[in-house]
Amino acid sequence: MNKKENNKRIEHFSSLILGNAHCKADILGRSYEYLIKKFADLTNKKAGEFYTPRSVVALMVKILAPQAGETIYDPACGAGGMLLEALHHVKACGGDENLMLGKLFGQEKNLTTSAIARMNLFLHGAEDFHIERGDTLRRPAFYSGDGLAVFDCVIANPPFSLKNWGDDVWINDPYGRNFAGLPPAKTGDVAWVQHMIKSMAPKTGRMAVVLPHGVLFRTAKEGAIRRKLLEMGILDAVIGLGPNLFYGTGLAACILVFRAARPRERRQKTLFIDASREYKIGRAQNELLPEHVEKIHRWYADYRDVEGVCRVAGLDEIRENDFNLNIPRYVEPVIEEETITVEQALADLKKSLDDAFAAEDRLKELLIREGLI
Repeated sequence: MNKKENNKRIEHFSSLILGNAHCKADILGRSYEYLIKKFADLTNKKAGEFYTPRSVVALMVKILAPQAGETIYDPACGAGGMLLEALHHVKACGGDENLMLGKLFGQEKNLTTSAIARMNLFLHGAEDFHIERGDTLRRPAFYSGDGLAVFDCVIANPPFSLKNWGDDVWINDPYGRNFAGLPPAKTGDVAWVQHMIKSMAPKTGRMAVVLPHGVLFRTAKEGAIRRKLLEMGILDAVIGLGPNLFYGTGLAACILVFRAARPRERRQKTLFIDASREYKIGRAQNELLPEHVEKIHRWYADYRDVEGVCRVAGLDEIRENDFNLNIPRYVEPVIEEETITVEQALADLKKSLDDAFAAEDRLKELLIREGLI
């Protein structure tokens, strides 16, 4: 786009009255979000650092179901999309948005991205929020007394398999985030999980986090940490998503759902959902449509076995699998075999025999013609 075209666009938008008296409260916010999405589409790989597809965010928020007056925390908030979706959910459910003033909390390491998050929230009409810049794993921004602040809803799409994430600090972490063990230095996935668990309110806390599938089955330190988390009885669900939904990676990801206080009947159980076929194929990137979001959320809400899709597994079974959470161990896909009648099978057999005899006769003719028999 050249300078002349830029000037035309500036002149066009300068002629419009975009004040709150003439526009809906969040029209600028929705426009800003649209531009962020377009930028993400163009930059693709780079966009994965700050932008999570809104359909995935919508699914996570529906699962957590934030209520008016509850605190929402994203420790890797990027452009602030998860906090915004939580706010939109409260409004859509008829909650008083005034009760959300001061209830949104986020931390983002990148200076520019944290500024984008503040602008995004402000333009959507969020008047009172807390976005801090900083390295969450090394220097968390939110405290309560001598410990970490805790929140009702904790939600994030942290950087996948982050290297040099701060294991040197966690050896003697002052906030006790190594309660299940010290994660490996080269992979920070379970460090984010432990930080988020430590940030959940004891009674109302629940969390949803997007992670690579490796966290479900990697062994050594991560395997030991996974075992301790499972024995705590707080892992509510494992949801496997389809491939190529996220910017910057074609790999499939998963969502882990944790709850600090679970119904008694669920405490020793985990729901596994294979949603890997729920997506629309796109030219550059696949997409989770609203109907896919609704279907996956319904499976989670029902919390029961569905052949080929969902399975509720007890801790004893998971222990027998050496605490491996790889979804195919628990959810077997339905293999649809074509069934035919006996008459059709006999007819197919007769045709195959006729074809075989005809081929044999043809081979014999060729051998005779070449003088081989």
